[in-house]
Amino acid sequence: MPKSTIGDMEQNASTGTNANTKPRELRRTRTGRMIAGVCSGAGEHFGVDANILRLVLAGLCVFTAGTAAFIYVAGWLLIPEEGERTSIVQGLLDKQWHNKRTG
Repeated sequence: MPKSTIGDMEQNASTGTNANTKPRELRRTRTGRMIAGVCSGAGEHFGVDANILRLVLAGLCVFTAGTAAFIYVAGWLLIPEEGERTSIVQGLLDKQWHNKRTG
């Protein structure tokens, strides 16, 4: 086997990726969502059941007096939805930047 192939195999084994696949991107999913798809998207990305993430988030909300809900809201605003190029915040910033440049 050529050395480059062995090196590629070692790198792929250490990173858990295949040379022919692009890295998975964190996206809010449209399927399996309860509210905005943050937990279902994170679960799909990290290979964890979305219901487990929902339970963890709910527990954190109870123990932090609701402060952990800001994590969900931040995910909603910062993680792009499936099929979208940008997040909600990035879309607003792009729109504002475009309006300043043209206005």
